Amino acid sequence: MSWDEAFANRYEEWSAHMTADVAFYVELARQADGPLVELAIGNGRVAIPVAQATGHRVIGIDSSPAMLAQARARAAEAGVELDLHEGDMRDLALDEPAALIYCPFRALLHLPTWADRRRTFERVAASLGPDGRFAWNALAFDHHLAARLDGEHQEEPTPHTIRYSVGDNRIDIIRDDGATSSRWWATKNEWLGLLDVAGLEPEALYGGFAGEPFADDSPEYVFVVRRRLSSDVP
Repeated sequence: MSWDEAFANRYEEWSAHMTADVAFYVELARQADGPLVELAIGNGRVAIPVAQATGHRVIGIDSSPAMLAQARARAAEAGVELDLHEGDMRDLALDEPAALIYCPFRALLHLPTWADRRRTFERVAASLGPDGRFAWNALAFDHHLAARLDGEHQEEPTPHTIRYSVGDNRIDIIRDDGATSSRWWATKNEWLGLLDVAGLEPEALYGGFAGEPFADDSPEYVFVVRRRLSSDVP
């Protein structure tokens, strides 16, 4: 995983602009009949509203002890229960099948290789109940935006520089204090290929959290998928 623990001390500022996804994941959780699991739970930004809206405990997995500590403190302050676990999403294992597994804020892009994502998707597929769903969002690469932002220093939300390594499909976010976070983008066909090999199938692909159809200029992939049932195979 590419997460730099130093990013945790400014995470709330870094994620403040991302609010539209909360209602989307809350609605999916309301529809779920069974355990709820968030991968890369971070500081509980999404999980806490999910727990408040559903009245159910959310199982949260993250590789960052610093982020889990923030989630634990925020959940206690909000008066909700989160079942927090330090772990790697590539090794996901649950005590009972999940009704919903979700991974917000483009966190799957912290997995550097196609093999890492395949392993994660296979573990998700094995962890879902028969009617379970898996949902996530990821940025769609915009070459116009990349050309404009590559190497440009920015002050908000915290001082940083973005570097694009096109040959490696990698974006490095380098804060002025040296903290670095990397993401590896994927195309729509790469995501669909991962579903196929993991035994999952798409239910919906949106271009935003309001349910907009995905189009050539959509900035975001918003996927909702389910396990492929044996009856779905010709």
